[in-house]
Amino acid sequence: MSDDLNTRVANAAQGITPQTKPDERRRFLGSLRERVFVRMTNAEVENKKLTDLFLAHFQDYLKYSLLINCNVNDDFLSQVETQCSQNNIPFTIVSDETAKTGPDDTAILVVAQTAINKMRIEIAQVYPPEIPKTELSQPTKPKKVGFWKRIFHGDK
Repeated sequence: MSDDLNTRVANAAQGITPQTKPDERRRFLGSLRERVFVRMTNAEVENKKLTDLFLAHFQDYLKYSLLINCNVNDDFLSQVETQCSQNNIPFTIVSDETAKTGPDDTAILVVAQTAINKMRIEIAQVYPPEIPKTELSQPTKPKKVGFWKRIFHGDK
């Protein structure tokens, strides 16, 4: 117990503060899962449909800020920076050890300053694709037969 106290005192003297949920912070570009509104992975950033979907909903991000992995492709990065500038949305390009390049690693996050605790944060879950409306032929309803016709002419 005293060793833990000595470590804490030594860290405080050096200005080192312990970090809450370090694994979660590594996964979410230094932020916490509870603050995330929308998340895109590195693989999703390479998908044109998903990047267009993300950019189409930029008005939803006005009260948030963006965290962008420095390894995101330059074309998408410039589009996001332009949209952020036009809409006065703060963004940070993350270039520390949390900016990983794996396909399932985080590429871009829309985060709040406080916890919002959204259940679904993946781009395809937050904005599911619309189901295309197809011309469905109306099912033909059987013609109603009156009570007396059924009795006298039988059930045909």
